[in-house]
Amino acid sequence: MLLALFQPDIPQNLGAALRLGACLGVPVHVIEPCGFPLSDRAIARAAMDYGDPADVVRHAGWADFAQAGLGRTVLFTTKGATPLHEFRFRHDDVLLFGRESAGVPDEVHEAAQARVIIPLTPGRRSFNVTVSAAIGLSEALRQTGLFPKPLAS
Repeated sequence: MLLALFQPDIPQNLGAALRLGACLGVPVHVIEPCGFPLSDRAIARAAMDYGDPADVVRHAGWADFAQAGLGRTVLFTTKGATPLHEFRFRHDDVLLFGRESAGVPDEVHEAAQARVIIPLTPGRRSFNVTVSAAIGLSEALRQTGLFPKPLAS
């Protein structure tokens, strides 16, 4: 299982996603170009003290990412067809989240093997992308039994 961000716009959201991946033991793939300069140094700065344990893979663009064949692409979208609580995740899923300002283009939407929506109360548009990633990733890890084991206290 992995978390993928499509052309993120906001460096702080990337940093939060890197911390999410590091804490839950899930690789984070970044599909460029980003809406901000992205370098290894910038990744380390965005991830703060979680930069080293974060497993980060950068892709030059959508074609590069799609060609990698990393697993079933599950797009989280406000135009999704399957509510999160009805979707069945698999161990090989790639949880894909779009850019904050525009989601993903039609090409990416159509390439996804599954589309999931996180239900909201009427009149609400969406969560922050990293909040959505945390909700989706938590449910996917719960369903597949891949949640990290807590340390004994």
